[in-house]
Amino acid sequence: MTQTNSANRKFVLAERPVGEPTEQTLRLESGDMPVAGAGQMLLRNEYLSLDPYMRGRMSDAPSYAAPVEIGGTMVGGTVAEVMTSDVKGFEAGDWVVAFGGWQDYSVSDGTMVINMGKDPKNPSWALGVLGMPGLTAWAGLTQIGQPKEGETLVVAGASGPVGATVGQIAKILGLRVVGIAGGTEKCAHVVDVLGFDECIDYKADGFRQALKTAVPNGIDIYFENVGGAVFDAVMPLLNPSARIPVCGLISQYNATSLPDGPDRMSLLMGMMLRKRMTMRGFIVFDDFGHLYPEFAKQMGAWVASGEIKYREEMIEGMEKAPAAFIGLLRGDGFGKRVIKLSA
Repeated sequence: MTQTNSANRKFVLAERPVGEPTEQTLRLESGDMPVAGAGQMLLRNEYLSLDPYMRGRMSDAPSYAAPVEIGGTMVGGTVAEVMTSDVKGFEAGDWVVAFGGWQDYSVSDGTMVINMGKDPKNPSWALGVLGMPGLTAWAGLTQIGQPKEGETLVVAGASGPVGATVGQIAKILGLRVVGIAGGTEKCAHVVDVLGFDECIDYKADGFRQALKTAVPNGIDIYFENVGGAVFDAVMPLLNPSARIPVCGLISQYNATSLPDGPDRMSLLMGMMLRKRMTMRGFIVFDDFGHLYPEFAKQMGAWVASGEIKYREEMIEGMEKAPAAFIGLLRGDGFGKRVIKLSA
């Protein structure tokens, strides 16, 4: 099936996955186009963002947001064209950032929708460096990380949309930056293109020692995207007064039980006390959404000047979204993964 102007394709949650999602977790359906009523607008979704948080929405475990119901349309950020509008500030032909989900068309009353105008440059970037991942990187680093020139920052998931942006901002602010990524190709990109000082391959033998060697003065800020064995390697290298923004724990999203090995909680709590460290989790729009205008102005300038570089992985075709999402959770993504729905 391809996108048409007469039907609405959508992926609905068919089952709650145990462990890793499968091709049966989401089901592709086709139905009538939604109809916009008074005070609403009809959006044609062109680009769909794939993000790790979506795994949590497939589960009914307690979380910061309600789960997707069985049979419900899978949630997700989108860039869309306004087809019809009865919402002040929006008209047909405008391009918007919305939360339209895994479907061709959606209806909105304008809440949490950003108007990009009639002809935005690189509209899909609003799902990456100029959107939620970019804001996550900027706010987590500046508001929680509190970076100071000359400090050392380590960021996991360094080739992904959040990690890559965190490291580049830190370099602009005068920090030593060490990335952690999976594979030689990703690490080469992080150093040669993004400008990090070093990148350590967590899949390579000797990862722990390589990380220790890369941070001779310890770690002042650790931006957490991964958790698991990567954090185990980072923990003994943290300096007094270290700050740890906790953005994500992708290594745990498909877990069905606690990891093997000894309980590390007492060790971590003891370190936090003795070293007076700060570890804070955050939900970006809940905690820092009010800073979006400041972020947009600063990040827009950095991207325009070339100080911040961005890699996008565009995948064409709605039907490819489930496999692309499963691969994202496995660490297969290289850059920001986006689905082009109209292909």
